[in-house]
Amino acid sequence: MTEGRLERLSVEEARARLAPGMPRRFAELSVFQIALKDPVIAEAMAGLLVALLENGRLDPRLRELAIMRIGWATNSVYEWTQHWRVATNVGMTPEDIVGVRNWVAHDGYGPIERAVLQATDETLVDGVISDSTWVRLRELFSDDAVLFEVVMVINHWRLYSSVLRTLEVPLEDDVTPWPPDGVGPT
Repeated sequence: MTEGRLERLSVEEARARLAPGMPRRFAELSVFQIALKDPVIAEAMAGLLVALLENGRLDPRLRELAIMRIGWATNSVYEWTQHWRVATNVGMTPEDIVGVRNWVAHDGYGPIERAVLQATDETLVDGVISDSTWVRLRELFSDDAVLFEVVMVINHWRLYSSVLRTLEVPLEDDVTPWPPDGVGPT
Protein backbone atom coordinates (compact mmCIF):
# COMPACT_ATOMS: atom_id res chain seq x y z
CA MET A 1 0.00 0.00 0.00
CA THR A 2 1.86 3.07 -1.20
CA GLU A 3 -0.30 6.08 -0.61
CA GLY A 4 1.52 8.89 1.13
CA ARG A 5 5.27 9.09 1.61
CA LEU A 6 5.82 5.78 3.41
CA GLU A 7 4.37 2.42 2.52
CA ARG A 8 1.82 1.06 4.96
CA LEU A 9 1.86 -2.41 6.42
CA SER A 10 -1.16 -4.57 5.77
CA VAL A 11 -3.60 -4.94 8.66
CA GLU A 12 -2.26 -8.46 9.22
CA GLU A 13 1.36 -7.28 9.28
CA ALA A 14 0.45 -4.43 11.63
CA ARG A 15 -1.38 -6.82 13.98
CA ALA A 16 1.65 -9.07 14.08
CA ARG A 17 3.80 -6.15 15.24
CA LEU A 18 1.48 -4.87 17.97
CA ALA A 19 3.10 -4.91 21.40
CA PRO A 20 1.21 -6.68 24.18
CA GLY A 21 -1.44 -4.36 25.53
CA MET A 22 -1.70 -2.20 22.41
CA PRO A 23 -5.31 -2.01 21.23
CA ARG A 24 -5.86 -4.37 18.28
CA ARG A 25 -7.95 -1.71 16.55
CA PHE A 26 -4.81 0.40 16.07
CA ALA A 27 -3.62 -2.03 13.38
CA GLU A 28 -6.56 -0.91 11.23
CA LEU A 29 -5.45 2.74 11.28
CA SER A 30 -3.19 4.03 8.51
CA VAL A 31 -1.03 5.96 10.96
CA PHE A 32 -0.22 2.77 12.89
CA GLN A 33 0.27 0.79 9.72
CA ILE A 34 3.18 3.18 9.16
CA ALA A 35 4.28 3.60 12.77
CA LEU A 36 4.44 -0.14 13.42
CA LYS A 37 7.45 -0.34 11.11
CA ASP A 38 9.17 0.85 14.31
CA PRO A 39 7.30 -1.08 17.01
CA VAL A 40 9.08 0.64 19.91
CA ILE A 41 8.00 4.11 18.75
CA ALA A 42 4.52 2.83 17.86
CA GLU A 43 4.13 1.42 21.36
CA ALA A 44 5.13 4.77 22.88
CA MET A 45 2.66 6.57 20.59
CA ALA A 46 -0.08 4.15 21.57
CA GLY A 47 0.66 4.55 25.28
CA LEU A 48 0.18 8.32 25.24
CA LEU A 49 -2.86 8.07 22.97
CA VAL A 50 -4.56 5.58 25.30
CA ALA A 51 -3.61 7.65 28.35
CA LEU A 52 -5.09 10.83 26.89
CA LEU A 53 -8.10 9.32 25.10
CA GLU A 54 -9.18 6.68 27.60
CA ASN A 55 -7.68 7.55 30.96
CA GLY A 56 -7.43 11.32 30.92
CA ARG A 57 -8.98 13.62 33.50
CA LEU A 58 -9.76 16.43 31.06
CA ASP A 59 -13.38 16.56 29.90
CA PRO A 60 -13.40 14.60 26.60
CA ARG A 61 -15.40 17.40 24.96
CA LEU A 62 -12.66 19.92 25.73
CA ARG A 63 -10.02 17.50 24.49
CA GLU A 64 -11.86 17.01 21.22
CA LEU A 65 -12.42 20.74 20.74
CA ALA A 66 -8.65 21.27 20.93
CA ILE A 67 -7.98 18.35 18.57
CA MET A 68 -10.58 19.45 16.05
CA ARG A 69 -9.24 23.01 16.13
CA ILE A 70 -5.73 21.71 15.47
CA GLY A 71 -7.00 19.50 12.64
CA TRP A 72 -8.77 22.46 11.05
CA ALA A 73 -6.10 25.11 11.63
CA THR A 74 -3.29 22.89 10.34
CA ASN A 75 -5.27 21.43 7.43
CA SER A 76 -4.80 17.89 8.75
CA VAL A 77 -7.40 15.90 6.86
CA TYR A 78 -6.56 12.72 8.77
CA GLU A 79 -6.78 14.33 12.20
CA TRP A 80 -10.03 16.18 11.48
CA THR A 81 -11.66 13.14 9.92
CA GLN A 82 -10.63 10.60 12.56
CA HIS A 83 -11.56 12.85 15.43
CA TRP A 84 -14.91 13.78 13.91
CA ARG A 85 -15.98 10.27 14.92
CA VAL A 86 -14.39 10.54 18.36
CA ALA A 87 -15.99 13.95 18.99
CA THR A 88 -19.45 12.73 18.01
CA ASN A 89 -18.95 9.63 20.17
CA VAL A 90 -18.34 11.82 23.23
CA GLY A 91 -21.63 13.62 22.56
CA MET A 92 -20.53 16.71 20.67
CA THR A 93 -23.01 18.15 18.21
CA PRO A 94 -21.98 18.74 14.60
CA GLU A 95 -22.56 22.48 15.17
CA ASP A 96 -20.10 22.60 18.06
CA ILE A 97 -17.52 20.57 16.16
CA VAL A 98 -17.76 22.74 13.03
CA GLY A 99 -17.76 25.76 15.33
CA VAL A 100 -14.00 25.30 15.87
CA ARG A 101 -13.49 26.58 12.32
CA ASN A 102 -14.30 30.07 13.60
CA TRP A 103 -14.59 29.52 17.33
CA VAL A 104 -14.51 33.23 18.21
CA ALA A 105 -17.83 33.72 16.38
CA HIS A 106 -19.47 30.44 17.49
CA ASP A 107 -22.01 31.13 20.24
CA GLY A 108 -22.14 27.52 21.46
CA TYR A 109 -18.99 27.80 23.58
CA GLY A 110 -18.67 29.06 27.11
CA PRO A 111 -15.66 30.43 28.99
CA ILE A 112 -13.96 27.06 29.48
CA GLU A 113 -14.22 26.08 25.81
CA ARG A 114 -13.00 29.51 24.73
CA ALA A 115 -10.00 29.38 27.07
CA VAL A 116 -8.97 25.94 25.76
CA LEU A 117 -9.40 27.06 22.15
CA GLN A 118 -7.43 30.25 22.82
CA ALA A 119 -4.65 28.16 24.38
CA THR A 120 -4.75 25.88 21.33
CA ASP A 121 -4.44 28.76 18.88
CA GLU A 122 -1.62 30.38 20.83
CA THR A 123 0.30 27.11 20.93
CA LEU A 124 -0.18 26.66 17.19
CA VAL A 125 1.05 30.18 16.43
CA ASP A 126 3.65 30.83 19.13
CA GLY A 127 4.46 27.37 20.49
CA VAL A 128 3.39 28.46 23.97
CA ILE A 129 0.32 29.52 25.92
CA SER A 130 0.45 33.23 26.83
CA ASP A 131 0.52 34.43 30.43
CA SER A 132 -2.94 35.97 30.15
CA THR A 133 -4.48 32.78 28.77
CA TRP A 134 -2.70 30.73 31.43
CA VAL A 135 -4.18 32.95 34.15
CA ARG A 136 -7.63 32.35 32.64
CA LEU A 137 -7.06 28.58 32.48
CA ARG A 138 -5.90 28.62 36.10
CA GLU A 139 -9.11 30.41 37.10
CA LEU A 140 -11.19 27.75 35.31
CA PHE A 141 -9.21 24.62 36.29
CA SER A 142 -8.08 24.27 39.89
CA ASP A 143 -6.51 20.83 39.34
CA ASP A 144 -2.86 20.97 38.22
CA ALA A 145 -3.16 17.51 36.65
CA VAL A 146 -5.97 18.74 34.39
CA LEU A 147 -3.98 21.85 33.44
CA PHE A 148 -1.00 19.65 32.59
CA GLU A 149 -3.30 17.50 30.48
CA VAL A 150 -4.61 20.54 28.59
CA VAL A 151 -1.02 21.36 27.61
CA MET A 152 -0.27 17.73 26.71
CA VAL A 153 -3.40 17.34 24.59
CA ILE A 154 -2.68 20.47 22.59
CA ASN A 155 0.97 19.62 22.04
CA HIS A 156 0.42 15.92 21.42
CA TRP A 157 -2.10 16.49 18.65
CA ARG A 158 -0.03 19.36 17.29
CA LEU A 159 2.79 16.82 16.93
CA TYR A 160 0.42 14.30 15.35
CA SER A 161 -0.79 16.89 12.86
CA SER A 162 2.76 17.58 11.76
CA VAL A 163 3.61 13.88 11.45
CA LEU A 164 0.39 13.08 9.59
CA ARG A 165 0.84 15.93 7.13
CA THR A 166 4.57 15.38 6.61
CA LEU A 167 4.09 11.68 5.89
CA GLU A 168 0.88 12.36 3.93
CA VAL A 169 -0.83 9.60 5.89
CA PRO A 170 -3.90 8.58 3.90
CA LEU A 171 -7.32 8.00 5.34
CA GLU A 172 -8.46 4.43 5.60
CA ASP A 173 -10.18 3.19 2.43
CA ASP A 174 -13.74 3.39 3.78
CA VAL A 175 -13.44 6.86 5.34
CA THR A 176 -14.77 10.06 3.80
CA PRO A 177 -12.69 13.19 4.46
CA TRP A 178 -13.78 16.44 6.09
CA PRO A 179 -17.13 15.46 7.60
CA PRO A 180 -19.88 16.56 7.67
CA ASP A 181 -19.77 18.82 4.63
CA GLY A 182 -16.59 17.82 2.83
CA VAL A 183 -15.24 21.35 3.26
CA GLY A 184 -11.64 21.75 4.34
CA PRO A 185 -9.60 24.88 5.02
CA THR A 186 -8.79 27.00 1.99
